[in-house]
Formats: sequence, C-alpha cells, structure tokens
Amino acid sequence: MLALAAGVLTGAVAPARAQRPDERPACAPAVGPVRTQPWEIVPLPQSSLVYARDGSLIGEIGTDWRTSVALSTLPRYVPEAFISVEDKRFYEHNGVDLVGIAGALKDVVTEGDVRGASTITQLVVGNLHPEQIDRRDRSIARKLREQAAAREMEKHYNKAQILEAFLNSINFGHRWCGIEEAARHYYGKHASQLTIAEAASLAALPKSPVGYDPVRHPDRNRERRNLILGLMADQGYITRPEAAQAQAEALGTVADAGFSVSAPYFVDAVEQAARAHGVPLRQGGFRIFTTADPALQRDAQRALADGLAKVEARPGYRHPKFDPAHPNRTDYLQGTVVAVDPFTGEVRALVGGRDYAASQYDRAVNAERQPGSSFKPFVYAKVLEDGIAANTIVPDTALSIVLPSGALYQPRDDDGKFLGPMTIRQALVESRNSVAIQLGQMVGMDSVAALAHRMGIGTPIDPVPSSAIGASVVRPLDFVTAYSAFATNGLAVTPRLVTRIDDQYGRTVYAPADSTPVRVLDPAVAYIVRDMMKDVTLRGTGRIAREMVPDDVPIAGKTGTTNDNVDVWFVGMTPHLVAGVWLGFDQNQPIALGVAGGSLAAPVWGEMVRDYYAGRSAGQFPPAPDLVFGDYDRATGQPATPLTPPDEVYTEFFVPGTGPVATRENPWRVPQWGTLILR
Repeated sequence: MLALAAGVLTGAVAPARAQRPDERPACAPAVGPVRTQPWEIVPLPQSSLVYARDGSLIGEIGTDWRTSVALSTLPRYVPEAFISVEDKRFYEHNGVDLVGIAGALKDVVTEGDVRGASTITQLVVGNLHPEQIDRRDRSIARKLREQAAAREMEKHYNKAQILEAFLNSINFGHRWCGIEEAARHYYGKHASQLTIAEAASLAALPKSPVGYDPVRHPDRNRERRNLILGLMADQGYITRPEAAQAQAEALGTVADAGFSVSAPYFVDAVEQAARAHGVPLRQGGFRIFTTADPALQRDAQRALADGLAKVEARPGYRHPKFDPAHPNRTDYLQGTVVAVDPFTGEVRALVGGRDYAASQYDRAVNAERQPGSSFKPFVYAKVLEDGIAANTIVPDTALSIVLPSGALYQPRDDDGKFLGPMTIRQALVESRNSVAIQLGQMVGMDSVAALAHRMGIGTPIDPVPSSAIGASVVRPLDFVTAYSAFATNGLAVTPRLVTRIDDQYGRTVYAPADSTPVRVLDPAVAYIVRDMMKDVTLRGTGRIAREMVPDDVPIAGKTGTTNDNVDVWFVGMTPHLVAGVWLGFDQNQPIALGVAGGSLAAPVWGEMVRDYYAGRSAGQFPPAPDLVFGDYDRATGQPATPLTPPDEVYTEFFVPGTGPVATRENPWRVPQWGTLILR
C-alpha cells in the first residue's frame, strides 16, 4: 500500500495524461540539446498559415500547428473553463497542489477513482520541456524534478503568464496545439470569439484529445463539456442559469476542420514553391497568400472523387479499389486535376492525388506522364504556323517509319481502322494518330518540341515520330498551363501559386512578380487551333464534356489516351480557365479495356466546370484576330456549294496569306510528304 501511495504522489498510478511510450508528446518541441532550465517559459514553434485568394484559410504548414495568442485577448471564461477541471486551486498553490496530492492519496487508501494531482504549472513544465521533464516517465525521480521546476516557475512568472503558456501548449489532437488552433479547427473561429459552451467543450480535450474529440465522439464530448460547465458554476465562474443555457447548446463543430476547403496537395505545392525561393515556411509564423479559388478547388476534388469511383464501378473492373478503411494501400486508380487562369498563370485549383492521408506524393506537380493525343494541339499549332491550312487533306493511312535504329514504327489507332483522306481539322476532331504523325514529320518534331517548350512544357520532348501523339512525358501542371496560349490567342504564362508571403511581423519576405504574358503563337494560329478544339467537344472525342457543360459556357479541349490505356486525359478551356484531368495508376498499368480520355477524364472535367459555372457568367473567348474565313464542305475541305448537305457546311478559318485558293485542287490527292513509307 505504501508503494502504491508513493506512486500516486509521483504520478505512477493512473497519470492524468500519460503518453504512449513510443511517441514524442504531441505539441511539444522536438527533443534536442538542452538550452534552457525546466522552469523557463520558452517560445513555442508557430505554424505558417496558408490563405486562398479570397482571404479564407485553406491550410497550415508545420510539424505541429500552433498560433499562440495572448491571455488578455480571451474572454475570462475561456481560461476559467480549464482551471475548473484541471486545477481548481491554481490561484492558491505555489506550483504544487498539496491538497490535491492528499486527495489523490485518499483515493488510493479508499480504493476509489484515482484522481491526478498535477497542477497547470506542472503541466506547463512538461509541455515546454519534454526533453527534461518527460511525462511518459512514470518514476518518482521525474515527478520530483517536475514539482521542483513548477515551484521555480512560480517564482519567476506570474499566474497569468503561466496560464497563457498552458493554453498555448495544450494538445487538442490532430496536431492542433494551443487554444487558438482548437478554436479555429473545431469551431471555425478565433479563440477570442469562443462561447462559454465552446470553451468548456475544448476544456474537455486535455484529458484525452482522442476520446473526447467533439467531431469523432460528440456524445462523449458533450457529456464532459456539461460536467465542466457544472464545475464552472460550482466554483463561481459562471452562474447556474449560464451553465444551464450552455449545457443545452449543440456542439456546432465546423466542416473541413475550419478551412474554406481542405486542399493539402495545393498547400504542399505552395510549400515547395516557397522553398524554391528560400522561404523556410516550416520555421513558422509566415502568412502565405495564394491563388487558390476555394469553390473551384472543392468542385475539382469532388468531381475527381466521383469520376474515379464511377470508373471502379464499371462492369469488369479488375483492379484494387479505393477503400478508406485501408489507408496504407495506394495501388488503386489515381488522378489529378489542375485549373489555371490562362491570362495570369494563377493556379486556381490543384489536386495531386486521390487520398492525401495515404499518399502525399503530388502527382499534379511532380509526376511525369505521357499525355497521349492531348499533345496533338501543339503539333497542329506548328503546322498552321508553317502555313498549312486546317482544310488541307491528309490521308489517315497505314505508316511504316524507319527509325534510326533500323526498326519500323507502325502506329495505329485503338479502333484498328484507317479512315482515308480527311481534313486536318477532322483528323484532330477524331484524334487520328496517323495524320498527327505525318504532320509532325512534315514540320519536324524538333520544331514541334521547340514550340511546346516555348508555350510552357518543361520536360524534354524527344524528336521522334511517336512524340507527335504524346509519347514524351509531361508534368500535369506545366502541361495544362501550356494550353493557356490557345485560350488567350497566343499568350503564354507561367504557373503561379503564391502571390505574397509575410513573416510574423507582417513584413513581406517574398512577392513574385506577376506572370507577364509572352507572345508564343500568332493570334490567328492560336484562334484556329482553339476553334478546332471546339469541334473536338462538339463532334469528336471530347463531346461528353460539351454535353455536361451548359451551352452558355464556351469550351474547347482535347482528349488523350496512351498505349494500352495506361494514361487518360482531358485538357480543356473556358474563357476564364484552362483545366486538365489525368487518370492512371502510379504503377503504369492499363486502366481497362476500351476506355479513353473521352470516356473517363472528360466527365470529370465536365462535372467540375458545370458545377463551378452554376450561377456564374462564363463570358466569351478573345475575339478572332484578322482572319480569312468562309463556308466549307466538311468532307472535301473545299468551299461549300449549293449541293453541299447543310449539316456538312462549316466555317473554316485561315491565317492571312494561307488563303483558300491554294486548296482548290483535287482534294483526294495524296501530298508528296504523305507517302506510306517515310524515312
């Protein structure tokens, strides 16, 4: 019995807040060289806050998340809620509560419920100096050191300073450290705005941040909250009617942990961008202002989750499926979404994977994937730039291209067919590989690569025939941003996620210059390629996107599917946005038979854009530059005649100087550069 009594005195039996022996105490500084005395109140690391373009909070950066606040900014009942349950004689003792220890001893003797005897001051000592006062250590020696340090702390600091340190060092779960973080993430407000009921709810958490979590275990939290409200009334901090009113209130916790949208991949990309410019966000205290649009980010995340789930629900789908109950698995289908303002390069939404908790790898920024046919617009842009008109006839035919190695390259489309002579425009609409490769060979894939790099693609593009149909890898963020030149009539921008970073004193430490648009394409060329991509969504492989988006929202875009259906894409644009969707496996394996960018990625894009523009005006694309145009026959590429069927009449556009006269020869003639064997 004496040993057991000594254990209560030293905290060995039923410690008030025992930690698992295999983990660092949450919200405590990392163990390192001892530089302070265990009674000192030391500054604690602060997290860096990440804001969306509308000023709302979307993330935090730091090992633990903390924003310390002054005690003087809090309503008096906030600290009183914690005092009432943690240390009701806080203002009476000198750091060690002998009355509390005696009560704990009595519990042992009477074999009742053993209460903890640690004071708030002792808890502060343990929270601030875990390397010296490790509360996982249940020995008598540790308890005696803690009590001595608590008495010494009371000699050097007043009660208000100790209480402030306590409130800023409490572990509230989820890496949320301190009262400000708890108020922000549980109740969506500053600690200075907490109600009596909310203060009591948070005061329930130090005993067990997991067990009394108001989101996961609302009934448990409510029960303990109401107990604390009763204690506050018993101790004279609030009146009985105030306690009864607060006990009747609902918990009222907020969604998405108080963020306007939970965007962990976007936040990681922001940190990566800041680190590249020498800003150490993890040192804490920074305020990062970003380009994120919370509404679009939310729409992107929801559309991607819905689209991936629908793929997995397809009959005959044979791969492992996403299951939140198995967070360590990442072998299921992944996806990314990127949306950029084409006029500024500001990234409005970025989703780097399916489940951040399972995989923090940001595929939108760092992955290198084959774009498939979604690369073809860059080929066609170079073709138009070289003076070849969109109504030019090219045969969709079998090819055998001798490679430098001596091997034969014989591309084909998924349908295994060759459709014969067709206009360049129609070849893009139907995404015919043979035509794109012939065009790439004609203008030179090195020239296509140079144009693609000029437009913003940063990865190498091999000057080989297969690159014309997207065999060279790209990074999703760069690739999608490169499409901006098509949306802006030829102006390229650089993707940007951060607009400004301020330090803890409000001084701006980094403010990137605005992305100055650079002319990379003739406006006429960009306009015609975009018009061809409008046709892709009206009549071609991307029509699912057009069907999903309201008619008053102009769109254009291109699908992409790689060999064996390993990667599927849709990259499209509206007058305000350029956005891209990629789906695939991290392990580069086929998704399923018979799938394509038009059937898998385009619906994700369509759902996102449809939802985003609900209640918003889409506007119009930039007006056409100086162009030659006229009514043409879709089948022949020649000017329409009275005999042309009405549904085959369309408007064709020409770069000035490449006008229609030169095309009025035999439309079925195979050009010299379109022979079946190319060397």
